[in-house]
Amino acid sequence: MITALPEVSEGERHHNRTWFVAGKAFAWERPFSKADLKRFGHETPPDGPILALRVADLEEKEAVLAMHPKGFFTIPHFDGFAAVLVQLRAVTKKPLREAIVDAWLTYAPSKLAEEYLA
Repeated sequence: MITALPEVSEGERHHNRTWFVAGKAFAWERPFSKADLKRFGHETPPDGPILALRVADLEEKEAVLAMHPKGFFTIPHFDGFAAVLVQLRAVTKKPLREAIVDAWLTYAPSKLAEEYLA
């Protein structure tokens, strides 16, 4: 799904698979670190693969989290950072696809984004 978007390249950053457009990371696999797991305390962390997706700004982050409660979340490590986390086992296809496209649009060059949206 991610690599179907125009001019997306796949690589690795911080030992995790990462997707780029115009040299900027807009999506990446985001397993929990030991510190993340510790912050969950007695609460069970979301299981399965986790995808991080960039958003335009913190307002959009709050809107995404409010609109898509199933599968979308954040953690303290991401406080103040314009990205959301997605539990791939819990999210449905349509909201996931929309969030991936929005993340791509955040960093796609204007002309490329306009061509894609046309």
